[in-house]
Amino acid sequence: MGSKYTKRYTEEFKRDAIALVDSSGKTVTAVARELGISSESLRGWYRKAKTDRGEGTPGELTSAEREELKRLRKENREQQQTIEILKKATTFFAKENDR
Repeated sequence: MGSKYTKRYTEEFKRDAIALVDSSGKTVTAVARELGISSESLRGWYRKAKTDRGEGTPGELTSAEREELKRLRKENREQQQTIEILKKATTFFAKENDR
């Protein structure tokens, strides 16, 4: 069973760890062991960095694209809510005019 507290690493630490994997020729697991971090964490950071450099698998979104998609989905959700409110208001005022 894992800890209920997740350790947070700075962006600088993550960049340095990724650079160490690139420059040392060692495996992600070996570098993670040397740094005393989870190999899965380092593997995720490394995969994300490769994608952001354009070296990921085809169709994989970069961090910037993921952020834009998140923003657009939020904007779309807000617009859908606004449309629903306007529909209800239109219905309400149409009924009021019929009286």
